[in-house]
Amino acid sequence: MLKLTVSAAVNFCSQELSYGCRDSSRSSGWLPVGEGSDSALLPVQSENAKSEGTFQVTMLPGDGVGPELMHAVKEVFKAASVPVVFDEHHLSEVQNMASEEKLDQVVDSMKESKVALIGKIHTPMEYKGELASYDMRLRRKLDLFANVVHVKSLPGYKTRHNNLDLVIIREQTEGEYSSLEHESAKGVIECLKIITRAKSQRIAKFAFDYATKKGRSKVTAVHKANIMKLGDGLFLQCCEEVAELYPKIKFDTMIIDNCCMQLVQNPYQFDVLVMPNLYGNIIDNLAAGLVGGAGVVPGESYSAEYAVFEMRCPGPQGLTRRSSALPSLEFHSNLIADAVKKVIKVGKVRTRDLGGYSTTSDFVKSVIDNLHPHYGS
Repeated sequence: MLKLTVSAAVNFCSQELSYGCRDSSRSSGWLPVGEGSDSALLPVQSENAKSEGTFQVTMLPGDGVGPELMHAVKEVFKAASVPVVFDEHHLSEVQNMASEEKLDQVVDSMKESKVALIGKIHTPMEYKGELASYDMRLRRKLDLFANVVHVKSLPGYKTRHNNLDLVIIREQTEGEYSSLEHESAKGVIECLKIITRAKSQRIAKFAFDYATKKGRSKVTAVHKANIMKLGDGLFLQCCEEVAELYPKIKFDTMIIDNCCMQLVQNPYQFDVLVMPNLYGNIIDNLAAGLVGGAGVVPGESYSAEYAVFEMRCPGPQGLTRRSSALPSLEFHSNLIADAVKKVIKVGKVRTRDLGGYSTTSDFVKSVIDNLHPHYGS
C-alpha cells in the first residue's frame, strides 16, 4: 500500500509540493518560480534549515497504515540522500494522542516549515462533545481552503479508462463540513451548510489561477443550484463572476449528479473541476477509482502560506515535474519519482490495491533498488 506515497513526499521538494514560494508582499502567499506548466513553488524555510542546506518538513504519521508508510518514506529519502529533516508530531484521536496542546505544537511546526506530510488521521463517528475533528481543526487553524486532487493514469497499469488527466479542486473550510449541528427538537437534527461569497470567490480564483499556471484549458463548476438555490446558487454565481476575468479559460457548469454519471461514462471531457466541500470529497474518490483507487492520486491542501500533503487511504501519489528553482531538490524529486513509476510500470512488484501480493517492504526495496542506476549516470 505504500506505492506512491514515497513519491508524494518528495513531491513537496519540487513542484507539486506547493505552487510558489512565500512572498509577504503578495496577498496570494505563494510566488511562482519558473514559467508555464513547469513553474514551481517553494516554501520559505527557517534560516537554520537554509544554513545547513536542508529543508524542514512537518510530519504527522497519523493512524492505521500511516506510520508504516511514513517509515517507508524515510527509508527511501535516506537511500536517495534527500536533504530533508522531518519534524515529527503525533496527533491521533483513536490512540489518545490528541489535545489542543498537541494541535498547537503541530501548528507551530508548520509556521516554521510551511510544508507538511500527513498520514490519515482517523475521525471517530461517535459524538464526544466536539463536532469538529482534529483534522478539520488543523485545516481551519492553517486556513487550508483549497484541496487539490490530480487524477492521472499510471503508465503500465491498465484501467477501464486510460490516459486520464484531470484535476478536482474543492473548498474545504465551509460547506457541509462546517461542524454546525444541533438538535432543534427531539428527534430533529439540523446540520447547517455554510456558503459565503468571500470563500466561494477565493476557491474559484484558485481554480482559474491553477488552470492558467498549469496550461489547462477548461474549468467546470459543479453544483446543485437547481435545488439549493441560495447556497449553491451563490457558489455558482461567484464562479461565473470570476470566470469573466479569465477569457482564455473555457468555463462551463454541471449539476453534481450528472457530473458523477459523466465521470463514469466520459471522463475525458473534464480538465479542472471546482466545487464545494462535500461534492468534492465524493467526486475525488469516484475519480480516483477510475485510475486505480485512492492510493494512486495526490492529496494536497493549500492556504496562502502552507502546503500540506495528505495520505489518502491508502496513500497519495506524488507527480513530480521540473523545478527550475532548486536543482538539488529537482534531482532528488526526479530520482525517486522515476524509480516509483518504473516499479509500477514493470509490474513485478505490486501491492494488493493494485492487484498484486507484494508488501510495503517489498515495494520500498524495489524502489530503492531502482534508485542506484541514477547515481552512476
